[in-house]
Amino acid sequence: MSTTLSEQELQRRDALAKLTALGINPYPAEAFDVNATAEDILENYERDKLNYKNISIAGRMMSRRVMGNASFIELQDATGRIQAYVKRDDLCPEEDKTLYNTVFKKLLDIGDFLGIRGFVFTTNTGEISIHVQQLTLLSKSLKPLPVVKSADGKTFDAVTDPEFRYRQRYVDLVVNPHVRETFVKVSKVKSAIRDFLNERGALEVDTPVLQSIPGGAAARPFITHHNALDIPLYLRIANELYLKRLIVGGYDWVYEFSRNFRNEGMDRTHNPEFTVLEFYTAYKDYRWMMDITEKLFEHVAIETNGTTKLTVGDNEISFAAPYPRISIYDAIKEHTGFEVDGLDEAGLRDVCKQLGIPTDESMGKGKLIDEIFGEKCEHHYIQPTFIIDYPVEMSPLTKKHRSKPGLVERFELMINGKELANAYSELNDPIDQRIRFEEQLKLMERGDDEAMFIDHDFLRALEYGMPPTAGIGIGIDRLAMLMTNQQSIQDVLFFPQMRPEKVVKQAGVADYKAQGVPEEWIPVLQKMGLNTIEALKAANPNKVFNDLGGLRKKMKLEMPMPTKDEVLKWFD
Repeated sequence: MSTTLSEQELQRRDALAKLTALGINPYPAEAFDVNATAEDILENYERDKLNYKNISIAGRMMSRRVMGNASFIELQDATGRIQAYVKRDDLCPEEDKTLYNTVFKKLLDIGDFLGIRGFVFTTNTGEISIHVQQLTLLSKSLKPLPVVKSADGKTFDAVTDPEFRYRQRYVDLVVNPHVRETFVKVSKVKSAIRDFLNERGALEVDTPVLQSIPGGAAARPFITHHNALDIPLYLRIANELYLKRLIVGGYDWVYEFSRNFRNEGMDRTHNPEFTVLEFYTAYKDYRWMMDITEKLFEHVAIETNGTTKLTVGDNEISFAAPYPRISIYDAIKEHTGFEVDGLDEAGLRDVCKQLGIPTDESMGKGKLIDEIFGEKCEHHYIQPTFIIDYPVEMSPLTKKHRSKPGLVERFELMINGKELANAYSELNDPIDQRIRFEEQLKLMERGDDEAMFIDHDFLRALEYGMPPTAGIGIGIDRLAMLMTNQQSIQDVLFFPQMRPEKVVKQAGVADYKAQGVPEEWIPVLQKMGLNTIEALKAANPNKVFNDLGGLRKKMKLEMPMPTKDEVLKWFD
């Protein structure tokens, strides 16, 4: 981030001052009533022309073609872009033509918000346009937008730099219409899920983000401090244990879109702040949960894209139910050749060694099996597939399998090589749950910083009695990636986590003088964009010398020109 102003930014601030001097408020407080949108006009004008004789529309000016006493601009609102025709004598019917000749042509810039009143017509070339009768400046833009060229509906030189797009998402949304469309679909994903659950009688709830115990998942938490209570608190890693408390309290089906936080790595599918949908349903099990989950995903695909078959990267994925079901042990056998069922910790470490999977002493049986599946199996499951019946060591909150000793009733839904959902027949035996928590505590003592804490209040809740319950967590951001065909989680988060932006500080007069630059030439160098000593030293000395001469003439400076040898010394 630069603290200096570019030449364009200086020009816009100059225009701002001139607008104010003309009595034009560049940031008016009055509401501007809008009765039409670009999309509405373009879709409906031809069949209903009488309703577009007196329209009022607002948006950003994205292009301008001045042709003497008439001009064309392109206005962009939340729905799209539309052309507007600006004629001097219509805008300024009286003798004073300042609004057109000075304000419109010289003091307005690309990116400014304008309010337009007029009527819709079709140009000689067949383009639906707005004939401007009144024009109002609604907000002056002081920074220039990136230049994006387009023709015949195709975009050229689109802004693609991810560092710029993710850090300045507000600009990304302005200049890349497809990005706005992506986030509309992300919203549709959430709405489709809400509709599906609400229609079936589920109740949406809210649970705490600040928690005294980071429970409900195996993950490293963010830690903060509550000053008034003088206690440590954790940003939630999951909301599972609170939702189960509500099942204990008598609700049959609850759900929450939970904003979760995990102090872990960042990559194309992980962001430290993310959204998970969790829901819990009394008197159900993981088999029922598989049935309802595949129906939910099928519903979301249709509501978001109008079809169950979606292209994701190079793959076509069908979300139509039903989905295959395979046990985690069978998946490992199929893709590694190893039969890991019944192996102890030492045996699993040996398998990992033979497969080239690194391990450490903090890993117990559950973590080792998880590593084997994650490294060697997960990426094979492109079409939606339920991986079921996990070992008990991997699932401290899950009910033991009704017929398979050593396993639990759990599934993970794999799509496009990634986990999208994790679900259980929930453990509701308080004695068994306490034992599982204590086993997690032993792993924590061995150095596993993702092991679960013991939540004594949750155990107390279970002792009051929780009915048989099925529960699930669905990664909403990953689901949104699939539904919008995005390869990075950053492309479905408005403001993904970024490293702090480096601030480039402008050099002061003393810094330039220490470099040998005479004080009178400092403003000239700054106008050339050489606002730091580093930028000056990186510049071409010969070009700087030539540009100094050109700017001296352009700025009508009367001071003598430095010699080339004097300029070269500035670069030592």
